[in-house]
Amino acid sequence: MRRGGFLLLVMCAASTAAWSQAAPPVVETRTVLATDAGHSGSTVEAAVEAEIASGYHINDHHPSLDYLIPTELKLDPSKQVSVEKVVYPKGEPQKFAFADEPLSVYEGNLVVAAKLKIASGLAPGVYTLKGKLAYQACNDHACLPPASAPVTLTVKVVERSVPLKRVNANVFRTISFN
Repeated sequence: MRRGGFLLLVMCAASTAAWSQAAPPVVETRTVLATDAGHSGSTVEAAVEAEIASGYHINDHHPSLDYLIPTELKLDPSKQVSVEKVVYPKGEPQKFAFADEPLSVYEGNLVVAAKLKIASGLAPGVYTLKGKLAYQACNDHACLPPASAPVTLTVKVVERSVPLKRVNANVFRTISFN
């Protein structure tokens, strides 16, 4: 009887571990550009769209309390493409039982924008910038350990004589780089 109880305990622990490994990520990202390509020596606007799982929130880039972990887009610059500026939206105030005052958080869909500088004299081609969106996800009762979602931005560079087309207007309509 004791052995059966021990086996049941081991099986439950194993299934819990397997479920937690198979659980979908709390934050999923995709990247887009404001134009279909860029020219050597110019800037391009990029955005990281993050979808935050229902029931969770992540802290604002400028969290309400000092001890909260901010959401941060970290892109690794290259010789071909560098980051000039990153723009975060203002979070929404939410009241939680563990805090006396509302906290500024992101829920649902989040768009973090970046202005990228394409190096001068760069040959036409496709260039990649890698990075991550670092965050700490919480629900109404507890916070998960800090985590990050991988980010890959692909910039197509074309000859200056090739006109650029605006794309993804729905993503960039509310972003201001000023």
